[in-house]
Amino acid sequence: MTPEQAYEELLRRMKELSLLGNTAGVLGWDQEVYMPSANAPFRAEQLSLLAGMCHQRFTDPVVGDLIAKVEGSSLAKDPLSNAAVNVREWRRSYDRSKKLPQKLVEEMSRVSSNAQVEWVDARKENKFSRFQPWLEKIVGLVKEQAECYGYKDHPYDALLEDYEPGLTCAQLDKLFPPLKERLSTLVKKIGSAPRKPDTSILKRKCPIPEQQDFCGKMVEAIGFDFGKGRIDVSAHPFTTGLGPADTRITTRFEETNFENSFFSTLHEGGHGIYDQNLPSTLELYGTPRAGAVSLGIHESQSRLWENLVGRSHGFWVHFFPELKRAFPGVFDDLSLETFHFAVNHSAPSFIRTESDEVTYNLHVALRYDLETALLTGKVKVADVPQAWNEAMKKNLGVVPPTDTLGCLQDVHWSHGSFGYFPTYTLGNLYSAQFFQAAEKEVGPLEGKFEKGEFTPLKKWLNERIHAHGQTYRANDLCKKVTGQDLSSEPFLGYLERKFGGLYGF
Repeated sequence: MTPEQAYEELLRRMKELSLLGNTAGVLGWDQEVYMPSANAPFRAEQLSLLAGMCHQRFTDPVVGDLIAKVEGSSLAKDPLSNAAVNVREWRRSYDRSKKLPQKLVEEMSRVSSNAQVEWVDARKENKFSRFQPWLEKIVGLVKEQAECYGYKDHPYDALLEDYEPGLTCAQLDKLFPPLKERLSTLVKKIGSAPRKPDTSILKRKCPIPEQQDFCGKMVEAIGFDFGKGRIDVSAHPFTTGLGPADTRITTRFEETNFENSFFSTLHEGGHGIYDQNLPSTLELYGTPRAGAVSLGIHESQSRLWENLVGRSHGFWVHFFPELKRAFPGVFDDLSLETFHFAVNHSAPSFIRTESDEVTYNLHVALRYDLETALLTGKVKVADVPQAWNEAMKKNLGVVPPTDTLGCLQDVHWSHGSFGYFPTYTLGNLYSAQFFQAAEKEVGPLEGKFEKGEFTPLKKWLNERIHAHGQTYRANDLCKKVTGQDLSSEPFLGYLERKFGGLYGF
């Protein structure tokens, strides 16, 4: 078999695996959006079967032989060619997947599928004890995964690799402390600032059907293609790609919490725009060349649209009149400045997804600290509520009155997604650095937003980030796009300028 024939066979096999993965994705999306909760055990068996099939097919020794045949051949000579990028990433994934027993893969799929349903009910009932046995199972399985993968310094390193290749605890332990210190200083300045926004205006009654309509128009305006996607409702907002022309985003609505639905939709819309603009040709779809770089880069797209665009003054110059028309009489007495200050309020709060730009990363740091402690046994699952509340008091100065507002708020642990949370902070850092680079090339964006012109920014993101797929690793892409390694300075500088101006210090 020639290298060319080996590569064609790899493409065939990987596209078949992609179809199986998309099928599992549809079942997972349905479970979180429409499925009756009583069907959870059966859905868990369906997903477990598919997970086992995918693992078995991907770890077939023939796949390793085919990868080896292409590696070192003329097909992979140019490291940026489609074949070289695909084989590089297939090799990385293959070597990792071979370390996991199929039984472990199936069990994690089965347990996490059931745990997700139990998490929803535990959250509704404000009852951590209902979720506790499932979390104990998941932590045990996650530890087993880490041991199978192997690691040099910390078991968490083995899990980070699934979400942000190359990222380690050693790097995060250097990143978080100074970031937390500077953010904490900013929190204190805001807390003692002379100006305060009127956040009560964000709790005015906005009928949910009108919210759904407005959010749909808004996310379409920034570039989400409803011909290739849709919005639905779930307990925890998320985005999933189910095919080259099928990107699903979900959000949640509360009649007296317009801010939550609006910015959650904008956030997921940013994820959706990334997925919709990855290479989607028949040749590339289902291969790494058409995949997202990492969760940190993916998160940079959602946070960029949610915050650097969606909370900008120019954005609301355009959308505030639209908002007043969408909700007659609700916001008519407000000025643009009053509303803009309100949607940029900053104060310690309980919920990560509803927290502001300044405090958000303090929530992420809490989860990172807790996850690493659970993996090493420093914290037991039964002690999670207490450990959570103590960390909230230390990091943010507030203590959640319920588990629903505390340790049960995020869906990630029910999915077994340990190692995921740090990518949220990376996404914030990347978003500011990318936005800064976009303005250098496209020019000031605020004026464009005022006119409802979001295409120049979207086009820049399409060309500079989305079109590359996984051609570059995260920091390499950052350096190519911005000329620098990832840095917290653009993000921190942006926050200090913005909130200093808003709060008057």
